[in-house]
Amino acid sequence: MTTSTPIVGRAGHGLTYAVLGWAVAYGGVRLTWTVGEAPDAGRFGSDLLGFTGWRSVALCVAAGVVAVALDRQRTWRPVLAGVAWTTAAALVAAAAILLPEVVGLLLLAVGPHVDPVGFASRLGCVTGAVLLALATARYQRRTRGDCPACCRTTRPGPRRRTPARWARWAAYAAVVGLVARFAAQAVVGFDGLTEDASVIGLEVGLVLAGALLPLALVHRWGEVWPGWVPLLAGHRIPRLLLLVPGFGLGTGIVAYFGMGLAQVATGSDSEFSDAFLWAAMSAYCVIGLGLVTASSDYHLRTRRACGTCGR
Repeated sequence: MTTSTPIVGRAGHGLTYAVLGWAVAYGGVRLTWTVGEAPDAGRFGSDLLGFTGWRSVALCVAAGVVAVALDRQRTWRPVLAGVAWTTAAALVAAAAILLPEVVGLLLLAVGPHVDPVGFASRLGCVTGAVLLALATARYQRRTRGDCPACCRTTRPGPRRRTPARWARWAAYAAVVGLVARFAAQAVVGFDGLTEDASVIGLEVGLVLAGALLPLALVHRWGEVWPGWVPLLAGHRIPRLLLLVPGFGLGTGIVAYFGMGLAQVATGSDSEFSDAFLWAAMSAYCVIGLGLVTASSDYHLRTRRACGTCGR
């Protein structure tokens, strides 16, 4: 028990230095592009969304300052944690264009329109968001709970094995969002969407992300391989196999289509009607929020018990 605090402290300092190093490196690049000439960002017009120019520099500075504040604070401050999570979310939203690019990479359908410099910049921005999120999570573990080993806040006793009601509702809401998305597409037609192999692959991936994944997060077959799966039946499913796409896709979808809704609200031009864009993008946001919420419950329910307090 006496060794947990130094270990947590060393990990916390390491994350702080990582965020500061990122803020100096990436912030320096943003500063150079702001005062000088930024490279061509390709068809998107900018490598980041919303946070460009001096706002991108300020975002990097804010991330570094928040990381230092998290490291130095020894008590739980909800406002500080909220500011940290908001800053990390802003970094993710700024790099929201990364979602379709990563999907294209996974489908091996990367076209000539992908700009390497812009892609690298967005990847660097998300890296800062991940580092800051890890530092914030470390701060919460260190200050919120009453166990020096795990810092959990739940009451000691038998661990919950069934999904929470709010998680089930979130998963089912994601499925409803998927149905609403295809309903909106049916209104305007599927012309041109069934001819491109990459688009078909994207639609298949959408069905898996909007239906299979959220349901797996709140059902028993999302923890143990079903009997019809050869060689794996009865074995436990690795947590990260669901948590990584659950949190990753959920966060990416909310960031990308949330920024899209902001652009529609400001009157950006599009070949589609505003009604279709509002319906389709709102449905995507419901899918993303449902995934993040269901993944949160899955994480809390399946994480390893603490060896000190048993929670």
